[in-house]
Amino acid sequence: MIAWIAGAVLAVGGAVVAYLFWFAGGSGEASAELTTPGLASTTPGAFDGKSFVIDQSQSSASFEIQEVLQGQPNIVAGATDQVAGQVSVDLEDLSGAVFSDIVVNARTLRTDSERRDRAIRGPIILNSASNEFELITLSVTSVDGLGGSATVGATIEFTITGDLTIKGTTDSVTFDVSVALVDESTIEGSATAHVTRSRFGIGIPNVPGVADVAEEVVINLDFVALAG
Repeated sequence: MIAWIAGAVLAVGGAVVAYLFWFAGGSGEASAELTTPGLASTTPGAFDGKSFVIDQSQSSASFEIQEVLQGQPNIVAGATDQVAGQVSVDLEDLSGAVFSDIVVNARTLRTDSERRDRAIRGPIILNSASNEFELITLSVTSVDGLGGSATVGATIEFTITGDLTIKGTTDSVTFDVSVALVDESTIEGSATAHVTRSRFGIGIPNVPGVADVAEEVVINLDFVALAG
């Protein structure tokens, strides 16, 4: 009898948690259209080069994190095309490149599970259902290893360090970047960084069947940027 009551209490508790996750996560619809951030007018040389703007239809921001699901290793991956940013660069002298903020709408991230998506948007994980924390922003502070001129078809590798803001917390993060000039009006590439959940106050709810969620999160940006 006691075991039956305990089981019933656990079942009800699980149902309540699931109910709260579902409604706390909201619909996942963006509150407004994501626009391209401008280049700072106070930045020397900001408007001397050609501006390349991220094309959302060909770009995505994503994450990967490892967990144990129902006793089996699993990689959770989520992505969104709601990413915006631009760079102004002289293709003959890449060292003067100037980057705008890079902005991602975290509310629109999607995995292979709607229930998980709602949990991600909830207060424990990203809290992106809240307008206050809907956006993730990277404000570039330094660029290392970018120089010389761009050649069509050649890949250029460098690093970008910036202030990454997630869930209201800002910390310095370095991205490894690989970029290629497709033609005079198109660049494509990727940027990757490894961060820890604790740095940004990202928790994991106590959900039945999910265990050993990794501390490290891999953040990826795959982009195509077109000359404006």
